[in-house]
Amino acid sequence: MATYRVSRSTSIAADPALVHRLVSDLREWRAWSPWEDVDPGLERSYSGADAGVGAHYSWSGNRKAGQGTMEVVGSTPEAVDVRLTFLRPMRSTSDVVFDIVPAAEGTTVTWTMTGEQKGVMAVLGRVVSMDRLLGKDFERGLARLKDAAER
Repeated sequence: MATYRVSRSTSIAADPALVHRLVSDLREWRAWSPWEDVDPGLERSYSGADAGVGAHYSWSGNRKAGQGTMEVVGSTPEAVDVRLTFLRPMRSTSDVVFDIVPAAEGTTVTWTMTGEQKGVMAVLGRVVSMDRLLGKDFERGLARLKDAAER
């Protein structure tokens, strides 16, 4: 078993409260998530709170999108914590944190995901790091979040 950590940051010329809303309302992820274009036929369902702690999102899609759930498990003005669970193509659970920090020009956002690699993923992790696998997606997602917030 091996642990992993993927983290990327960006500056957004927008109020931290707006950025927080775009992250803590899982319905808003459609505007900026880097994985939205992976499966045009993706099936989505939302339950629980509209936003913040208890907001829940489930998806099921093609081989690239897979199937899983996200739940907001923590929310303060400075951070949103999400539990990410993949059911397929491989089972995994990760902890995701969006740190939202006021800055002179608006907001600095840091997107971090941590977890443990087990089974096949642990073996794959010896060859290709999770940072290498997901880093570009995080960068694309943060660029899209920036665009959505600054519009």
